[in-house]
Amino acid sequence: MKNSESSLHILVVDDEQDIRDGAERILTRMGFTVSTASRGAKGLEIIHAESIHIVFLDLKMPGIGGMEVLARIKEFNEKIMVIVVTGFATIETAIEAMKKGAYDFIPKPFEPDSLRMVVRRAQERMELSLEAERLEKERNRTLLDLDNEKSRTRTIIESLPNGVVVTNREGIVALMNPAFLRHLNLDISLKPGNKIENYFADEGLCELVRSLSQGDCTASGVSVNYEIALPDNKFLMAEGRSILGEDKDCLGVVVVLVDISAMKALDQFKSEFIAKVSHELRSPLATIHEQLVMVEKKPENEAYLLSRAREKTQGLISLIGDLLDLARIEAGHVGGEPQLVEIGELLTNIVDFIGAQAESRNQSLQLELSQEYILPALFADPMALESIFGNLIANAIKYTQEGGTIKIKAALIDNQIEVAVIDNGFGMEERQLEKLFTKFFRIKTEKTRYITGTGLGLSIVKGLVEKLNGTISVTSEPDHGSTFLVRLPIAEAAN
Repeated sequence: MKNSESSLHILVVDDEQDIRDGAERILTRMGFTVSTASRGAKGLEIIHAESIHIVFLDLKMPGIGGMEVLARIKEFNEKIMVIVVTGFATIETAIEAMKKGAYDFIPKPFEPDSLRMVVRRAQERMELSLEAERLEKERNRTLLDLDNEKSRTRTIIESLPNGVVVTNREGIVALMNPAFLRHLNLDISLKPGNKIENYFADEGLCELVRSLSQGDCTASGVSVNYEIALPDNKFLMAEGRSILGEDKDCLGVVVVLVDISAMKALDQFKSEFIAKVSHELRSPLATIHEQLVMVEKKPENEAYLLSRAREKTQGLISLIGDLLDLARIEAGHVGGEPQLVEIGELLTNIVDFIGAQAESRNQSLQLELSQEYILPALFADPMALESIFGNLIANAIKYTQEGGTIKIKAALIDNQIEVAVIDNGFGMEERQLEKLFTKFFRIKTEKTRYITGTGLGLSIVKGLVEKLNGTISVTSEPDHGSTFLVRLPIAEAAN
């Protein structure tokens, strides 16, 4: 898949100004072209006038309703992916919309990470469709071109991504394609005419060719596999088959080499993934099962129980999103290209966007910027900065009691931008701080045991901060709150 740069055009149709502005800011920073509309009718005009790929559609709007807009979009262009935006009270309507052609839905209010995750899924789906169309066109064009070639068989073999080598019954190479030489790290100028041993010293592969050439070819008509391990964690699968003549006599051997390095890496990743997250998945799934059993037995409690089940499923979705983000960071794919970012403006936008969560808990969320001077702009990836401070502020809200206070302070100290996220919440013991940035580590006390989370958020934050050559530290005291301090160097950012 492509990174943050994308040619996809996204339309946000919502009657709430804050939702439109927030979504436009986040999606634009992800590299998308974004248009907005406050009414369904205006949105349909844009769809007919421009090439739109993905639509975020509010179901509850004045004028033309979301369901009718969805129907008109699908009638106009079935390939446009529609993601419905809905409040929790209209979840059933959102599900009905998906039955009528919507791709996904996202509930209000949503955090920036939730919006990014759902649009990434849609982007990957859309790009897969576009790639499939491109490959189909390319395949048809290639076959048409090959039809005009005098030697179609040789052209096909030489263009195959898999390595192909053909030997006679004496083991002398009669034909080989460039991919065979590339896979085995051989000189691309090598020509056929020598024994297989002269091209590759792996005794197992040579023995495979000899056995198929000299054995009972009638019985050897089936393929024989042999795995080859090369330096730098590269693995090949060699599949050999005897070439039989009309009288079932052996004319030679064909060997196909397939690069299975990615499959090997995937197997290793799958094993590690299962080992790391099996315990994280077991608990919420067991809870969901228990809640649904209770709904069956005690229908009068179904609203509360279904709410708890929804929280657990949201936790599983967040776990998957965090794992994907963590994998990208560890692979060195931090995000988009660096650009000048006004840190004060970025923090203001995050606080405005996430403020609804604090208001729902009757908390005070305050942003304090230095009044003595204007903070210098950082040359950094804005998505990384937004993920860092969005995670820290969201955590402060979750781990602070109702009616509590969260303060965000930003200042220039020792040629560094210093941002502090301060709360007067539950706090932590000193022994817990040592493991705070470890993957899957969560603070579990009587006050926090009902708070959902993956235990990956702070690990992601630390990885992003270090990629930006910054530092993060924390001080905390039980029942007196916590302070997270992020320092990002100006001199490094300006390079």
